[in-house]
Amino acid sequence: MSMIRDAGLAPSGENKIEWVRRNCPLLRSLESDFLAAKPFAGKRIALSIHLEAKTAYLCKVLAAGGAEMFVTGSNPLSTQDDVAAALVKAGLNVCAWYGATAEEYDAHITETLSHHANIIIDDGGDLVHMLHTKLQSELPYVIGGCEETTTGITRLNAMDREGKLRFPMVKVNNADCKHLFDNRYGTGQSVWDGINRTTNLIVAGKTVVVAGYGWCGKGVAMRAKGLGAKIIVTEIDPIKAIEAIMDGFDVMPMREAAKLGDFFVTVTGCSGVISEADLMEMKEGAILCNAGHFDVEIDMKRLREIATESYELRKNIMTYTLPNGRHVYVLAEGRLVNLACGDGHPAEIMDMSFAIQALSAKYLVENEGKLTEKLIDVPREVDLEVANRKLSSLGVRIDTLTGEQEKYLHDSFL
Repeated sequence: MSMIRDAGLAPSGENKIEWVRRNCPLLRSLESDFLAAKPFAGKRIALSIHLEAKTAYLCKVLAAGGAEMFVTGSNPLSTQDDVAAALVKAGLNVCAWYGATAEEYDAHITETLSHHANIIIDDGGDLVHMLHTKLQSELPYVIGGCEETTTGITRLNAMDREGKLRFPMVKVNNADCKHLFDNRYGTGQSVWDGINRTTNLIVAGKTVVVAGYGWCGKGVAMRAKGLGAKIIVTEIDPIKAIEAIMDGFDVMPMREAAKLGDFFVTVTGCSGVISEADLMEMKEGAILCNAGHFDVEIDMKRLREIATESYELRKNIMTYTLPNGRHVYVLAEGRLVNLACGDGHPAEIMDMSFAIQALSAKYLVENEGKLTEKLIDVPREVDLEVANRKLSSLGVRIDTLTGEQEKYLHDSFL
């Protein structure tokens, strides 16, 4: 049973999905293959990814492969109601709407998982968490699942270490054709899309503080540099800190960076990255946002407690007056700025990531009952298939090894 805001919004959502379809050649080619082969015939797929047009097209591709789809969002502020309506009109089961309360969000996940799903496609780990806590009765039906993002894999790693993970999960985020492009170029562009369209302020000449220098942080810093900003990176990993220095950026603790930043972007996957003490060091008018999966990187709870006044000055910009009289601005309530304030990653980037998702789900079905490990890397052949499809879509050819070269590389020389 679907639970959406307004079925009458479907035409707008259909147009958005069609635009994505026209700009996703990999998913189009998989849709054609799946229509012929029906790899998911008789299977039920429960999916929780940010519910906008690119996710919707992935859902339609999986449905073309014969899957019965049960779809929800992975963040209350990233669901687009017209896209949800379009999927329902297309015959898919959807439980999601924009601005869901914590209780509504929980109900949407519960309903999505209450139909004996065989494959789980997760973004952040909420589906997996629910299955292992409140809906354990659904576990026997699950063949396995796929996890989209770094935060979700962190949660899976913890479950696996504790021996609590009950079914195989493919670490989609760790595939080369996912994190090297989605996390770096996708996050880099979409974060600044969200910031720029929300604030309408110049970035050139400003100081941007990027918390975390993983692939996502690298992308955010690279794009900020391209926009003319001065970059400060904060890190806990000494190796990543050296990388940032050699990429030309300043590195310092957040407490020191707090005094200098005009824009702050957290992208660590950890909690309390910007604390009360950091907030009290910030200069008048500092703008804060988060590009990590959960809204815990900026200590929003404490900010709300200490603020002497708070109000929305512009859509998706909350003003907080600190006890020292200064104002700080928080975008999208500290939630994922690229999706809560924008449309997320570019279609061509998600084309690669979602091709990995679709082929990983197919791999799970093809290997039902054969997988012994609980955490599984994306098979190399899947990564290479996506890479080759991408090159083909770009009209690019590359060299191949000759027989002699193959022999040279594989000889032991002993």
